[in-house]
Amino acid sequence: MEIKGIYTADEHRYDLSAQMYQRCGRSGVLLPKVSLGFWHNFGGVDPYERSRAITHFAFDHGITHFDLANNYGPPYGSAEETMGRLIDDDFRPYRDELFIASKAGYDMWPGPYGNWGSRKYLMASLDQSLKRMHLDYVDLFYSHRYDPETPLEETLQTLVDIVKTGKVLYVGISRWPLEALKTADEYLRSRDVPLLIYQGRLNMLDREPIDNGVLDYCHEHGIGFIAFSPLAQGLLTDRYLNGIPSDSRMARERFLKKEALTPQLLDYLRQLKKEADSRNETIAQQALRWVLQQNGVTSVLVGASSTTQLATNLSVI
Repeated sequence: MEIKGIYTADEHRYDLSAQMYQRCGRSGVLLPKVSLGFWHNFGGVDPYERSRAITHFAFDHGITHFDLANNYGPPYGSAEETMGRLIDDDFRPYRDELFIASKAGYDMWPGPYGNWGSRKYLMASLDQSLKRMHLDYVDLFYSHRYDPETPLEETLQTLVDIVKTGKVLYVGISRWPLEALKTADEYLRSRDVPLLIYQGRLNMLDREPIDNGVLDYCHEHGIGFIAFSPLAQGLLTDRYLNGIPSDSRMARERFLKKEALTPQLLDYLRQLKKEADSRNETIAQQALRWVLQQNGVTSVLVGASSTTQLATNLSVI
């Protein structure tokens, strides 16, 4: 469906602000409890008008945080290109109301300088991301993964320096081990660029940030925590209760393998279904609520392939 006319945001988008936003650690930043992730559904292979409809709906309902990375797509870079079109077509007048994040850390271009955590890679990737998104700066920039080979001081000093350039307002890290998180926290804080947020995988099937102490550390040290894959790539939904749909992510086996759907997992999902039904909820709503109830969680990142799906996810707030 083609969207016609000039986009004007809903004037009531902040009516629920008291229950919609949470403070990110001990910072001045408030993030929506549900944020919109661009990992899937916003790439060059996806219909642009659908992406527009989803982002319009999100912003009209108070979602101000859009989460991207250099390699989101497919193809790589295309989710950021979609964001650039959205900025030009719809969101330029609302730029100061948006909190836009990008990341670098995974493979992006060939050769030794298109991956991991070197200063060379992070600096170049940030510049490329800004060009693709048609932005002068991003609100948040992450080291997307821990690099065991590059000295931590090189990666961390790069994060400090890009803030000093004005191209980035805040910095974060994603999926770093606990000891590296501690080093990052101390290093950045001592250079007046405190670590704003940690992004980690957290859901009812994968509780690693709880088990390894990362979530507790963030909470105790004033660092926000944003959870990705809160629905375990769609496992924590009603979608697979009766088999594997032909149009599902598991059927394509790109990020979700068929062997993940074990008899034990199916039994667990059916039990969750009973519990959710008793509260007049879906499994997805129950799973999102569970993540948000964990002490120290600031926000959950959800993907969306439709406005209906996003509306369902927002109902947990």
